[in-house]
Amino acid sequence: MRFIGTKEDGRVVVLGVPLDVTTSFRPGTRFAPSEVRRISFDAIESYSPYLDADIEECDVGDLGDLELPFGNVTGALDIIEREVSRLLERGKRVVCFGGEHLLSLAAVKAHLDVYPDIVVLHVDAHTDLRDEYLGERLSHATVLRRIVDLGADFCQVGVRSGTREEFAFASDRALFFHPFSLPDAGRLSEVLGGRPVYLSLDVDVLDPSCCPGVGTPEPGGVMYSELVGFLAGLSGLNLVGADVVELCPLVDSTGNSAVVGASLLREVILLLCAP
Repeated sequence: MRFIGTKEDGRVVVLGVPLDVTTSFRPGTRFAPSEVRRISFDAIESYSPYLDADIEECDVGDLGDLELPFGNVTGALDIIEREVSRLLERGKRVVCFGGEHLLSLAAVKAHLDVYPDIVVLHVDAHTDLRDEYLGERLSHATVLRRIVDLGADFCQVGVRSGTREEFAFASDRALFFHPFSLPDAGRLSEVLGGRPVYLSLDVDVLDPSCCPGVGTPEPGGVMYSELVGFLAGLSGLNLVGADVVELCPLVDSTGNSAVVGASLLREVILLLCAP
């Protein structure tokens, strides 16, 4: 059943962001938005039994995919930031799906203009806190560090890969740091209170056994049921924006990873639809 692409506007808007410029292992994340749309038409119910909510009963619009200049990192980030800012100025809640993780930098930057006390909830297999990677400061491997440079606070859960320095940075700077697994969401509520929260969900937090189609798979991840249970527990947070990133569907010939990505996008959309 189609759960995105049904109308152009809504209180919550879905924006495809096919950014695929700095991926260092397996490129192809730019194909995720189109593949997730195809899967959503054919394979995913609009109703989530985890959240007991249905997208067909929510005010959700699909704005299609941004056109990004391939190979131009700063130009692409500027386009993403301008479009998210435009939507926030109209009072929308924006869910970006891509696309490599660097897109989060532009989206969070736009949200900071509206929510200066925002906290980024980073759910990922990787720390993404390097100051530079392969000589570049703008990279999917540096995205959270650049977000911290903007002045945003962050929480980090599920990470299991990074340098010793990155783990030390996260342990010292994060408002909440819970590596290797997902915590009880109630603990996050205690830390964050009513502060606005931006959820950045990298699908590689899942174990490759249930979602191999990602840019940088990392063994030892969580299972799908654990992740959707954790997401359901976030319904009490003040979620103001989100992204779902790093799905690389064409490297999984079974198509299962795209189904996983589409179902996770449904959950995130529904979280943003909550009052």
